[in-house]
Amino acid sequence: MDPIEVFKALSNESRLQILQWLKEPENHFVPHEGVDMRTIGVCVSQVTDKLNMTQSTASQYLSILQRAGLIRTERIGKYTYYKRDEEKISELAAYLNQNL
Repeated sequence: MDPIEVFKALSNESRLQILQWLKEPENHFVPHEGVDMRTIGVCVSQVTDKLNMTQSTASQYLSILQRAGLIRTERIGKYTYYKRDEEKISELAAYLNQNL
């Protein structure tokens, strides 16, 4: 984990909001075609609708979070699903606790 990349990813209100929503996706998104959002994640269209922005912007935000290691993806058919990487988020919490 590169702390600078993580902090850059978290420095945008919408990206931070996405991470907060993904913590409890069932409370923030409508299920997508019967997919279990807790185990699989949410697709970009769900995030786009929730943020009320273009799909390209939402995709870019998700990409930044993924490169920072905060979310992971799973491809099912024509859809890519995004969910939090809880292990990496725990590593970030430990880093903050130990170093800051």
